[in-house]
Amino acid sequence: MPTVEGVRSPRGTRPPRAFYARSSLDLAPDLLGLNLVRNDAGRLRIGRIVETEAYMGPDDLAAHSARGRRTARTEVMFGPPGHAYVYLIYGFWNCLNVVASPPGVPHAVLLRALEPVAEIEEATWGPGLLCRAMRIDRRLNGADLRGEELWIERPPTRRAVRIGTSTRIGVEYAGEWARRPWRFFDQDSPYVSTVSAAARRRAGIG
Repeated sequence: MPTVEGVRSPRGTRPPRAFYARSSLDLAPDLLGLNLVRNDAGRLRIGRIVETEAYMGPDDLAAHSARGRRTARTEVMFGPPGHAYVYLIYGFWNCLNVVASPPGVPHAVLLRALEPVAEIEEATWGPGLLCRAMRIDRRLNGADLRGEELWIERPPTRRAVRIGTSTRIGVEYAGEWARRPWRFFDQDSPYVSTVSAAARRRAGIG
């Protein structure tokens, strides 16, 4: 499949590298409505991104790169933008982040929820569920999101997104940084992680 910047795939167009080379706070809302695509042994699993969170290390104490912390795990965050940062939480769940900003600036955007488009049979409302449904694990840490295994693309027809904001989830330890409204979501999607089970049932999912 074509990977040259700006070339249209059968489904959509992959954003150029420059799209990712900016603040995660700018990138996070712009990822809403784009498709995440996973080439799973030739089976293309596709989900529309409906929820993200911005992390702006090294100042952001909620970020893994807080205070410039550079470890084997966080190294990919300091590298070129448009790559995947995949890490494990609770010894079980994988989480997928999009590396943002120029090299050396450790920003990332956590993908929190997807709306299924194709070849997804499992729940996708939450970062761990998202990765399980898309068959994403730490083997994809550092993967180029303009590559052949995992990528992001603009769909041929992009629905309008009514963007909502809130504080990020699960970062209470970060003090004042936990109160930043850096979580972004599609207000019209029942696949957002904080939507109630009752609302999902009314929407015919869950």
